[in-house]
Amino acid sequence: MNRVQFALFPALLLGILAVVLFASLANTSEDVQASAILEESHTTVPPLLRGDQALPTAKPTVSKIATAAPTQPAAKPAAADCPVSSRYPAAIRQWCALIDQHSRQAGLDANLIAAVMLQESGGNSKAYSSSGAVGLMQIMPRDGLATRFQCNGKPCFSARPSMAELYDPAYNISYGVRMLAGLIQKTGSPREALHSYGPMDVGYTYADKVLRIYNSYRSP
Repeated sequence: MNRVQFALFPALLLGILAVVLFASLANTSEDVQASAILEESHTTVPPLLRGDQALPTAKPTVSKIATAAPTQPAAKPAAADCPVSSRYPAAIRQWCALIDQHSRQAGLDANLIAAVMLQESGGNSKAYSSSGAVGLMQIMPRDGLATRFQCNGKPCFSARPSMAELYDPAYNISYGVRMLAGLIQKTGSPREALHSYGPMDVGYTYADKVLRIYNSYRSP
C-alpha cells in the first residue's frame, strides 16, 4: 500500500461509519414517530370503536315497572264502606265484600243476605247440617246426605252443585243469593221466598225468624 492509499483509508472508514450512524438515527426517528402515532391513536379513539375490539352485546335493560310485583287483589271494603250493618257479628261481616258484590248483582239488600247467613250458618263456611245442607248459605247439594231426599221417586237436588263447590265461600254466597233472588221474583214477596228457601215442614217459622233478624240488625 502506498502513502496515498494509506492516507485515504481512515477517511473512507470514517465516511462509512458516518453513513451507518445516520441510517441508525433515521430508523430510530421513524420508530419514535410511529410509536407516537400509535399511542395517539389509542388515546383518542374511543375504546368501543377500536377495530381490535368487538362491540359488546348489551343485554336489554328491564324496567323496574316491568319487574314489579303483580298487582295485589283489591282489599276487602273497610268497615266504613261495608253495607252490612255493624250490628252483625264479626263472623258475618268478614264476608262483607262477597255479600256486597253478589247482593248488588241480584238487586237485594246486603242486610237481608247477612240475616239469612246468620240464621243458616252463623258465618261458618264449613257448616254442614244434619240434613246435608252445606256452607254459609246452607245450600242442599246433589251429593252427601242430601241424596236421601226424593221427589217423585228421584233425588230432589240432582241439579244442585256438589259439596266441594259449595264449600267455596264465594261460590256458596253467589249461588244462595241468586236462588233467593229468583224465589223473590217468582213469589213476589221476601217472606214467601224465605218460606221456600228454608227447611221443609216448618211453615213460616224460618221466614219470620230471618225477617226479625233483618229488621233488628239492619240499623247502623
